[in-house]
Amino acid sequence: MSTAPDTARPHLSDRAREERRLGWKLAGPAFVIMILVTFYPILQAVYTSLFKYRLTDPGERDFVFLRNYGIILTDPLWWRAFGTTAFITVVTVVVELVLGFAIALAMEKIVHGRGLLRTVVLIPYSIITVVSAFSWFYAFATDTGFVDPLLHKLSLGLFPADYDWFGGFWSSMVPICGSEIWKTTPFMSLLLLAGLTQIDSAMEEAAVVDGATWGERLRKVILPNMKSQIMVALLFRTLDAFRIFDNIFIMTAGSHDTSSLSLIAYNQTISRTEVGLGSAVSVLLFVCVVIIAVIFVKGFRVDLAGGRK
Repeated sequence: MSTAPDTARPHLSDRAREERRLGWKLAGPAFVIMILVTFYPILQAVYTSLFKYRLTDPGERDFVFLRNYGIILTDPLWWRAFGTTAFITVVTVVVELVLGFAIALAMEKIVHGRGLLRTVVLIPYSIITVVSAFSWFYAFATDTGFVDPLLHKLSLGLFPADYDWFGGFWSSMVPICGSEIWKTTPFMSLLLLAGLTQIDSAMEEAAVVDGATWGERLRKVILPNMKSQIMVALLFRTLDAFRIFDNIFIMTAGSHDTSSLSLIAYNQTISRTEVGLGSAVSVLLFVCVVIIAVIFVKGFRVDLAGGRK
């Protein structure tokens, strides 16, 4: 007689239940305030998306139900923007994870000047995104930029001195992704640094005594004990990167198929005053963000369940 596998949730200890209750007490007020602040705008966007509504003609508002969503999801522009947004998200988050982890390791190991190093690392993240985007735009521009002359000299004349970075899709991705990586890598490094500081140094010392190399300590001691922090860092940055707007708006304004989903929502709502269609784009963007969050949360729970075994 076969027995059914035990699918019940693992029993929580008294300490775990106390920590969970404490977590809700600490995060509960902020969570309630966030829901109260965002609940009405979300419902308003969903409601408006069901209408054919133009801001310049507020008297004409026709109920079209889900027609706006059908228009958007059958438009190649939406899917091109979705692909561009996904590409930027994957590239920037992966590079930020690698660079952020390297910076976190440096900040964790350095003893003298640690405070100064952390302050310097945070400078890019403290700059407003619009200012950062303009800086990168002027740096790569053919008339005001220094990137083209610098690469022209370093390549001994092989690289053109007046290369138009914003004249194509792939070339535009260099300053767009570069500006995003430059600004938000410090945020990633701080989140990972918090995970590094929680690793018991005795575990690393024991691995050194056993003759483990740095790579082996990284794979078998450091990374396994930082899974939750890495998951949180990836979640925050993925959600933020998927909503990219400022960099693209300033550098290319969506030309050469560089539009993101947020830029499409802006163009429909503000530039074309199509509030109904713009609201539908915003709702779809919100759904994408929720799906990403759910995927990460489920992965985090599976990882925790595996860690208990």
